[in-house]
Amino acid sequence: MNDFDFLAGHWNVANRRLVKALAGSGEWDEFPGHSVATRHFDGAASFDEIRFPTKGFSGLTVRVYNHETRQWSIYWGSSAPGVLDTSPMVGALEGDRGEFYGEETYEGRLVRCRFIWTVIGQDTARWEQAFSEDEGESWETNWTMDLTRA
Repeated sequence: MNDFDFLAGHWNVANRRLVKALAGSGEWDEFPGHSVATRHFDGAASFDEIRFPTKGFSGLTVRVYNHETRQWSIYWGSSAPGVLDTSPMVGALEGDRGEFYGEETYEGRLVRCRFIWTVIGQDTARWEQAFSEDEGESWETNWTMDLTRA
């Protein structure tokens, strides 16, 4: 249940996001971020706030560990729309890699969503998000974050 302890602290984040997801686009927007993460409930919860100084908004992630299912639920909130997602991404970390799945509404349609967390080292990690329109048969990565401890 201490899977996200590695994330506690301050991070510089290199973001790379597709300008238009699910459209066959190869055009990426690259921008910086700064994140602060904390651990709670003796490691069974993790919060972080990320600021995107060039974009004018911030994000908040809440992660909570379910002892019965041995899985994490990950919720995202953004200052842009001012809401916290009600449908979590659910999954687990195994070693230095974790996969989390859920559904998201993108441009008015429901799509499958996947997060992959990779712990590269004590001071580096990577998060990526992908969408699928075919129930997970194929995935399009649309956002990556490369984290370096500040």
